[in-house]
Amino acid sequence: MLYAILAITGLAVAFGLLLGYSSVRFRVEGDPIVDQIDALLPQTQCGQCSYAGCRPYAEAIASGEAEINRCPPGGEVTMIALADLLGRDPVPLEDEAAAEKPKSAAVIIEKDCIGCTLCIQACPVDAILGAAKQMHTVIADECTGCELCIPPCPVECIIMEPIADTPDTWQWPHPAERKQVMGS
Repeated sequence: MLYAILAITGLAVAFGLLLGYSSVRFRVEGDPIVDQIDALLPQTQCGQCSYAGCRPYAEAIASGEAEINRCPPGGEVTMIALADLLGRDPVPLEDEAAAEKPKSAAVIIEKDCIGCTLCIQACPVDAILGAAKQMHTVIADECTGCELCIPPCPVECIIMEPIADTPDTWQWPHPAERKQVMGS
């Protein structure tokens, strides 16, 4: 019995040393430009750019597979920051309808909600709370305004309400002024 315990302990130590050596020797460095691009994106993971999330979109931008103007939640501010980082010229947002929309958050008309949970499943940031066959609600501070919860709702009880500009949300220059500066 003692020999079995010593043998297993010896094997564990040997494999631990082998794994430690392998992690140092075969370490794969991340691409720092991908990390910088990812840091500029809004991290909504909404998929509106046609990628599964912000990290895959950042990788596509870094490899030259995607343009910098495909992030509606980030809007013009993010596109300009990406252009500055990558040394590219700013370009108009790909989705002009998204470019002109004010920032908004989803609101559930609770008296109409049937508790189907389809909106909860569609929300990429878990901003909707509720249980099956119970009324749902949106955590306004967590909602990114991606509108992915609207199409699956069978009773159309979700609306988007604009977020009012406050000193915390207002940006300089204001998006309307920025649009004039860019010549759009």
